[in-house]
Amino acid sequence: MGGLEKLAAVVQEGKVASLIDRPETNASEKADILIDLVGLKDKELKNFVIVLAGQKRLSILPEVYAQYQDLTLSFNHIKSAVIYSAYPLTDKQVGELVQMLNKRFDSELKISVEIEPELIGGIKVEVGDQVLDLSVQGKLSALYTTMTN
Repeated sequence: MGGLEKLAAVVQEGKVASLIDRPETNASEKADILIDLVGLKDKELKNFVIVLAGQKRLSILPEVYAQYQDLTLSFNHIKSAVIYSAYPLTDKQVGELVQMLNKRFDSELKISVEIEPELIGGIKVEVGDQVLDLSVQGKLSALYTTMTN
């Protein structure tokens, strides 16, 4: 686990998040606590934490890490994709979906699967800012929109 990933995880923990939000703790103390807690050795990352603390922006570290991951994947010509399904998918189903999505998006995809029962049935796929909604909930929403307009 890299330093930025550790920082992103740590600032989301309850006690650390409350420390970050506490106005009576000054910025340099917050930065020092985070640096010591994570055990940062990298000088640039330490400076980054100090700058964020000075600007009262330590809470954005999870978003910074997410953007860093996206840029790394983009640099390596890999896209991140999330498959939402109403029910658990078998390995075979996931494999078939990955093949189909790799062809459709003409890119290698890093896939994660999440269960969302509110979809009722089918799947919804998010690749970057593109959404492919093949769920029953999506079709019902589209039908409702058509009927009410």
